[in-house]
Amino acid sequence: MSISIEYLQEYIKEKDYKPDLKDRYFMKLAEEVGELSRAMRKNLHAESESEIKEAIDEEIWDVIYYAIALANCYDINLEKVIPLKEKLGNEKYGNTVEFKAK
Repeated sequence: MSISIEYLQEYIKEKDYKPDLKDRYFMKLAEEVGELSRAMRKNLHAESESEIKEAIDEEIWDVIYYAIALANCYDINLEKVIPLKEKLGNEKYGNTVEFKAK
C-alpha cells in the first residue's frame, strides 16, 4: 500500500480540520514530540500491531499527523512545498543528492 502526502492532507482535513484551533494543534504537536522523545529514549518499538501504543512507531505518526493538521490550517500544499524547501536546503548546505518526486 502506498500513501501520498496529498492523500494524508485530504484525509486529515476531512477528519480533523479546525483552523481556529491552530494553537491547540501546535500544542498537541509539541506534546507528541515529547512522547516521541520518551519512546526513543526507552527504545520502545512495536513488536506487533497490538503493541504499537506508546511505541516509536505510533509517536512518529502522531507527530506527522499534527504537522499535517497545522499545514492544513494554513492552506499549505505540502506536495508543492517539500520540493521547494529541499531545493533551498540542498543549495544552502551543498547537498548533491537531487530530490525527485515520483
